Parts: sequence; C-alpha cells; structure tokens
Amino acid sequence: MDFEHSAKVRELVARLEHFMAEHVYPIEAELHAWNNDPANLWKPWPGMDAIKAKARAAGLWNLFLPHEYGEFSPGLTNLEYAPLAEIMGRSPHASEFFNCSAPDTGNMEVLAKYGTPEQQERWLKPLLAGDIRSVYMMTEPQVASSDATNISTSIVRDGDEYVINGVKWWISGIMDPRAELLLVMGKSNPEGPRHQQHSTIIVPRDTPGVRVVRNMRVFSNWNSPGGESEVALENVRVPASNLMLGEGRGFEIAQGRLGPGRIHHSMRSIGQAQRSLEAMAKRAESRVAFGKKLSEQGSVRQDVARSFCEIEMARLLTLKAADAMDKYGNKVAADLIAAIKIVAPQMAQTVADRAIQVHGGMGVCDDTSVSEAFTLNRYLRIADGPDEVHMNQLGRLKIKQYTQAYP
Repeated sequence: MDFEHSAKVRELVARLEHFMAEHVYPIEAELHAWNNDPANLWKPWPGMDAIKAKARAAGLWNLFLPHEYGEFSPGLTNLEYAPLAEIMGRSPHASEFFNCSAPDTGNMEVLAKYGTPEQQERWLKPLLAGDIRSVYMMTEPQVASSDATNISTSIVRDGDEYVINGVKWWISGIMDPRAELLLVMGKSNPEGPRHQQHSTIIVPRDTPGVRVVRNMRVFSNWNSPGGESEVALENVRVPASNLMLGEGRGFEIAQGRLGPGRIHHSMRSIGQAQRSLEAMAKRAESRVAFGKKLSEQGSVRQDVARSFCEIEMARLLTLKAADAMDKYGNKVAADLIAAIKIVAPQMAQTVADRAIQVHGGMGVCDDTSVSEAFTLNRYLRIADGPDEVHMNQLGRLKIKQYTQAYP
C-alpha cells in the first residue's frame, strides 16, 4: 500500500486541522462544562449547530461514508478517511461537528447500503443533513450480547405490522432530544439457522411502547446529552415496511455495520493517544522535580519513546486495515479490523495512563484531555465488543489459516 497521502487528502487534513484549531479546541472547556452541569442534563450544547453549519460550509461534512455509496458519499475511501478521523478523535466531541459521530455513522451506512428508497428518503437524508440523530439497539442485559446470535428481543409479524418486545441496555444517544430514529435488532425467525434468526427494523423514537427504564452512568458520567440507557420495548408496533432488507438478515446487517464502526473508533483512539503523548511531552518539559526537568528523567523519556512507537504501530495497522477494506471488502479485511480493534483502544488507554502519571494530580482532573482519553478507551474496550471476543475470533481465524497454509 502507498503510505503517501494524496493531494486531496493533504488538503483536507490542512483544512480540518485549521478548523479544529479555530472552532473546536477553543470551546472544549465550555462544552465540557455544559454537558456536566446537572441543569443541562439531556440538553445539547447551544453552540453545536453554529459550528456544524461552519463545518458544512467548509466542506468538512459526512467525510466517513465511503465512495461506493455514490450520491450519499463525499467520495473518500476508508484509507483517505483514516487521517481525518484521527484528527477529529483528538477532541472527544469533535466528530459530531462534522456529522461523523457514532452511532449515526453506522446507522447512515446501514441505510445507505440496505435501505429502500423510501427508508432513505425518510431517514437517511435527514441524518446526512444533520437534522436528526439516531440510535442503534442491539445489546441486552439478559444475554451475552457480544455474541449477536444471543439477541432475544422478539420481532413478530402481525398482519401489516411487526410487534417488538424486549429489553435493551447500553443504548447510546437515546436521551438526546434530537434522536428520532431507532434501529432495533431482534429475533424474528427463532427456528431458523443460527445466523438467520434475527432482523433489523426501524422504530421511530416516539412510537408507543418505547420506554426508558433507567439512565446508566459510565465511570460516574451521564454522558449527556445522549446518555447510555436501559430501554424497554413493550408491544411496540411499526409498519411491516420498516423492516430492513428482509426477515433473517439482521445478523448480516449487524456485521456490515460493526466492521466500519470498529475501524472508525480505532482511528479516533489514535488521535486521542497522539494528543495524550503531546501533552505528556509538554508537561515533562515544563515541570521540575528534585532539581531537574521531568523530561530529563530516564523513565519519563522511556514512556515517551514507548508511546511514540506504540502509536506509530497502531496507526500503520489502522491504515493497513482501511486499505484492505477498500481493496477487498469488509469481510476479507475482518482479521485486520479485529486486530486494530484489539490494539488501538488498549494502546490509547496505556498512553493516556502514562500521560496521567507525568501530570500527577492534574492528570486525573478535567484540566487536560488525558483523563477523558483514558476512560473513553477503557470503555471502548467493552462497548464495541470485549477484547476477548475479538481475540477469540481472530485467533480461531488465524489457527485455521496457518494450519491450512503450512501443514
């Protein structure tokens, strides 16, 4: 693969870095304070739309959607998007300014890939315009949802409607008042083959029977305005036309959705790690203890060196995975996607932990970005499939590959 960015990507990188410096970094403290003020719980920061409008006017909008989606895409490949996602990842909320944040990105790709023209008109276009937000509902409290075939929420045909019953949890974004679309994965064909029992169906947020049971803190944070919630679906009725792709295709849709989402998370993790490394170096150079700068301490220099090496390795693995997705498709690139999902969040958590240590007491408060980078990536190692699941799948794949290739 060619590691040299094209002129188009270099130009986008320059514009994005300028935009971040001018519009994003300066408002981080204000946005953080707003989201953590109990008086503003589940309310979007008032300045969000103004910055989103500037990003759209600057041509920095929907950059994530690969070129194969034609009119819905800005024309970038996964490989071209990787450095842009890394830059956005440097600030925890930046992706939303560019309409490139989860879970909307995955839901938009699902609608672009699998949606009917009617579904795309009703839901995809408002999402692409940034007029609404969306939710993906898969994980359940009663089963190990890292194995998607365990999902037990029922989706039952009743005439011209489907009736949905079940309980979901760790549902990101449902408390945001802008969230109007729910994509729900459930079991529609319980007697079918294991990977053909599930379906994905569109549920408007205001449908009767959708009930938030409770809001759930992540490391003592509500993650307002979207939140993480446990949600009951009680005799929820939607038109049969809301089913996506067809009965029994839900696992297929989930796999198609999660692959790109995992690499997007990994790209952003690398941005968080890079920013943590830069903060660590600046702190080490500016702080004196026991008669000399921290930057003159051998252990600190080693931490900086290790962090640089680990970030570079993860970045190259991410680029390789993105390149494989472009050339061979997500299914063929599944091993590399799994590898970077294992590597990147753990790496970013480790680098942020080192940065915390160099900052001392300052590292565990909100005066820098390093504590948030640590918690975000620790959460990510669970939220998008536990590390152990990815390692098990990757290990199984590689054992089969190597024993067949080298008998």
